Amino acid sequence: MTYSPIHLFDFSIDSDLSNWYIVDDGVMGGRSAGNFLINEEGHGTFFGDVSLENNGGFSSVRYRFEQREVTSYKTCKIRLKGDGKSYQFRVKTDKYDRHSYIYNFETTGQWQTIEVPLHEMIPTYRGRKLNMPDYPKALLEEITIMIANKKAESFKLELDEIILE
Repeated sequence: MTYSPIHLFDFSIDSDLSNWYIVDDGVMGGRSAGNFLINEEGHGTFFGDVSLENNGGFSSVRYRFEQREVTSYKTCKIRLKGDGKSYQFRVKTDKYDRHSYIYNFETTGQWQTIEVPLHEMIPTYRGRKLNMPDYPKALLEEITIMIANKKAESFKLELDEIILE
C-alpha cells in the first residue's frame, strides 16, 4: 500500500503558530531565551540566545498536534536554513511522555533539506540515553527542534516545511 506524504507543517505568511511554543531552560532556572515567529518571507523563524547561567543551556520550539499513526513512514524531511550550528530534532509518541526520541543534525548556513531516518531516533531524557528501544514509528504527537550545544551562543533557524515520507 502506498502512503501519501504528510505535511506536518508548511510555513507561510498566514501560518497559525498557536500550537507552537517555546520551552527554554528557564523551566529549570536557566536564562536562555528563544523566540518563534513568521518572518517577512513566510518562514518559521526560531531564534534567540542560549545561556549557561544557572545551569542553563538549551532553547526549543515545540509543535503539538492530534496524535497520528505513522507506522508506514520512514523519514521526516525538514527544509530549513540554519546558522551553521548543531540542532536536535525530537519526537514524542504521546505529549505526556517524559522522554523524547532524538536525531542530531548540522546546519550549513544555506537552505537545505535534513532527512531524519525515523528508525535511527534514540530515546533520551534530560540529555541521557535511555535503555529502551529506538523510536517505534507507531504514533506521533509532538515534534521539537532544540539547540543545546553546551555553550552560550546566539542562534537562528528558518523553517520552510516539515514532511513525513
